[in-house]
Amino acid sequence: MTNILIVDDEKEIGTFLSHLFTSKGYRVTVVNSGNNFSAIDFNKQCFHAAMIDLKLPDIDGLSLLKHLKKLQPRCKAIIMTGYSTIKTAVDAIKLGASDYIEKPFDDIDLLEKQVDNLLNSNVTSTQQHIKDLASKVGLIVGQNEKMNQLIQTAYKVAKKNVNVLIEGETGTGKEVLSRFIHQASQRSDESFIGVNCGAISESLLESELFGHEKGAFTGATQPRKGLFEIASKGTLFLDEIAEASHSIQVKLLRVLETREFMRVGSGSILRTDTRLVAATNENLQEAIQQKKFREDLFYRLNVVHLNIPPLRDRKEDIPLLIDYCLRWNPNIDISFSDNAIEVLQNYDWPGNIRELSNFITRIDTLADSNHTVFTADDLPFSDNGVATSVPVKKIKQFNTKNQESQLESYLQKWINEILTAFEQKDEINLEEVLAQVKQLELQVGKAFILETLKDTLGNRKEAAKRLQITMRKLRYLLNEKSFCLEDSGTKSVH
Repeated sequence: MTNILIVDDEKEIGTFLSHLFTSKGYRVTVVNSGNNFSAIDFNKQCFHAAMIDLKLPDIDGLSLLKHLKKLQPRCKAIIMTGYSTIKTAVDAIKLGASDYIEKPFDDIDLLEKQVDNLLNSNVTSTQQHIKDLASKVGLIVGQNEKMNQLIQTAYKVAKKNVNVLIEGETGTGKEVLSRFIHQASQRSDESFIGVNCGAISESLLESELFGHEKGAFTGATQPRKGLFEIASKGTLFLDEIAEASHSIQVKLLRVLETREFMRVGSGSILRTDTRLVAATNENLQEAIQQKKFREDLFYRLNVVHLNIPPLRDRKEDIPLLIDYCLRWNPNIDISFSDNAIEVLQNYDWPGNIRELSNFITRIDTLADSNHTVFTADDLPFSDNGVATSVPVKKIKQFNTKNQESQLESYLQKWINEILTAFEQKDEINLEEVLAQVKQLELQVGKAFILETLKDTLGNRKEAAKRLQITMRKLRYLLNEKSFCLEDSGTKSVH
């Protein structure tokens, strides 16, 4: 028979839960305090599930949870909590609780279903489900204990309609984790929409989030729905939330508090049921101290706090991440020896997974087609795992002088042709001359862009920064001017 333990100081709740689950055929034990809990002989009584209230008169529920998991680690636990203590309930999940439920119990059917699902769930099938969802969004579970605990926590809280704040260094995979949360939630069939708060101006971000009415500002020729409206039943991911202006922060706070907002230029109130996941690579606590971020907004966002460890703290997962990059990119046809993998594991990867991915792309881009297996001697790292400027063996080195020579040769040929045309005494086709000038612009621009993309390992954002042009301008030059990047040996990444 299935044994259930109820720990709650409110005797009415204990009696109610006892009747509810006894009628379903379970054997129920009810205790009302920490002292009563300590009196249980856990050597003689084995519990399959426990429902523990977080607040008891003589002890807190987290302490009881720790003690229970130590005595009977296979016992599945549900934490009972009020809304004000949801953050503590999430801490309980990190300590081994399987789930939490809010009091008072407004939906008895949901409560029964939650307990039944918990009792009938299989650890193996749950783990497999997590792996399947992670694989679907490109999240590598790996072997690292912190990362595994993080994913377990994310999976458990995903089904709750609470806001999530993800912190982590640039390149650790915050958006991938947010997609995992969406896929593991009850909203997985609805929209997942992401926006980078630091990449859009304040006025455009306001319109992007809340929408606008026709004529609200110059260029607003048609009414437009905002992301809070479009993703009303789904998940809205706000990346780099620390970059949002104070004005936007105030408006976000109102949406989170009331679930209400107005389009730009409208007086009508709209409602949203969006589940918000925010991410930042900054320390928001420090941003609050520096008056850059609103403290009240922080607490609204920080209902569930997830911190992704940097790659240097999960080096045991580097072989899996490399294997993922090699398997899922059909254009990459290289491999690494065991000693090369060891060297890559010793490097700190300050750019995290994004840097690792770009590194592999670069190695593949520059690799000699006759050598596709890289050893430790072929990698640009010293013995202590520090990146060096030493040329990599088995990699085509782009000769800068040769590139300059090619550009110089082209310019000299162009000048000679133009001067020859200028010295002609007969009729001159000016349209043809002007076309040659445009061709010069194209070739010179191409040379500068390709050289910069090579220096930045194909990173368009960094290339645009170095060229002192906008990403929009770079995209125009790459797309409209039809630069043949592949022919020049450079693969660009966004």
